[in-house]
Amino acid sequence: MQNEEGDIVDLYIPRKCSWTNSLIEASDKASIQLNVADIDPATGRFLGDVKTYAINGYIRDHSESDGALWHLVSKGTKQASN
Repeated sequence: MQNEEGDIVDLYIPRKCSWTNSLIEASDKASIQLNVADIDPATGRFLGDVKTYAINGYIRDHSESDGALWHLVSKGTKQASN
């Protein structure tokens, strides 16, 4: 919900898992949210942008979070051809 100024005033905004697209419940204490920085491939410097990924506790409990995160980050990044 938004007020007249356009600010979000909800107490809780649910998140979705970036891998399964399922809602992350408020009671899911094993879920994580990561910010991955965009870097310049030539210099390795931070460009100022980040991408946020959320992984739910079910994926972490089944030891699939590292593969899911690797796939999400590599899919969202264009590989430079050498």
